[in-house]
Amino acid sequence: MDTVEQYIPHRSPFLFVDEARTRGQTIIASRLFKAEEFFFAGHFPKHPVVPGVLLIEALAQAGGVGAKLLGIKPKGLFVLAKIRSASFRKPVFPGDRLDMEIEICKSGSLVLHQKGRGKVDGELAVEAEWIAMSSGVEE
Repeated sequence: MDTVEQYIPHRSPFLFVDEARTRGQTIIASRLFKAEEFFFAGHFPKHPVVPGVLLIEALAQAGGVGAKLLGIKPKGLFVLAKIRSASFRKPVFPGDRLDMEIEICKSGSLVLHQKGRGKVDGELAVEAEWIAMSSGVEE
């Protein structure tokens, strides 16, 4: 069985995609944020929420997995280069599952432009658009 680790170099505790697949040209992925995640202890101790920057990271990681599943081959490791837009609509709490859908706007061996959204229980939590560029460094 395929695992996301086959497609991106991220590992625990900085891997924020549990599963990913494609539906046509759309990338479908998810991440269950468990109560014992390292960041909840400090963000925020009495009212823990997933940091917004990690929600963007989850979307971008899902996009990276999906790009590989769709056969996009970078000239080296794709790294996040620009966040064009990001909106946070609903907090994501311990125990929430973030369901993500990612679209590829443009792709090539040097640049990957994507946009996506993440929902919890069908409600929009985060949406963003970003660009990843090839680092030139092999994976």
